Amino acid sequence: MKNLVAVFLGLILASFVGITVASAQHEVQKGDTLWEIAVSNNTTVDSLMEVNNLKGTTIYPKQILQIKGDQEVKQEKQRSNQGGYYIVKKGDTLGKIGSANGITVTQLKTMNNLSSHMIYEGQKLALNGNVPAVESKSTSNVKVSSSKKEEETKIDSSSNDSKPQGKTISVEATAYTAYCSGCSGITATGVNLKANPSAKVIAVDPNVIPLGTKVHVEGYGYATASDTGGAIQGNKIDIHVPTKEQAYNWGRRNVKVTIVN
Repeated sequence: MKNLVAVFLGLILASFVGITVASAQHEVQKGDTLWEIAVSNNTTVDSLMEVNNLKGTTIYPKQILQIKGDQEVKQEKQRSNQGGYYIVKKGDTLGKIGSANGITVTQLKTMNNLSSHMIYEGQKLALNGNVPAVESKSTSNVKVSSSKKEEETKIDSSSNDSKPQGKTISVEATAYTAYCSGCSGITATGVNLKANPSAKVIAVDPNVIPLGTKVHVEGYGYATASDTGGAIQGNKIDIHVPTKEQAYNWGRRNVKVTIVN
């Protein structure tokens, strides 16, 4: 009888252990959806996307998803937001941070002296109107190691300049890096972007914006039309950024480009 009880208790313990392991990770099976996984693990689609840094709801078989309950996610947010600040994590956007903290993107940008939507992993954002001292517009004041200084430089550091004068056109803007698939890192005009990762250049259709033209791109700042691209035709541009993370954050948007000369 004692042995039977011991076996029974062992089975119960094992089942609890199995539940714990299953709730910590989930291997995606063919036909799975984020909604089904969230329901079966007592969490939400938003939590799954946040914990796994997913930019969309697409998942694939054998993908390993980390599972955390809403309460655990909220506790982590509270820890990272202590002192009225938020530490940017991979995959974050201003809209996502603002929504989670009950403030607008405009308020976030104002509190942190941001002139565009560009943010980077590890950045410290004020949530209560106090601007972090390290978020100076001057990249020389950013307290990071030299190996990360270029990566964490704000893309739009010059976009606060006085309103540029010149012909202004509306374009669709995407972003790229020197290390994109099939990229040599050398622009059409010979700029080595791998050697100059912070170079402010854009790819253009030369029939719209001639190569060598100095421009001001809304949300990006002053740059030079130094590159071209097969998909860059008509009123389209591609801005160069140092990292893929910044390219993902930029996404695709409509901006105004002022041709300065």
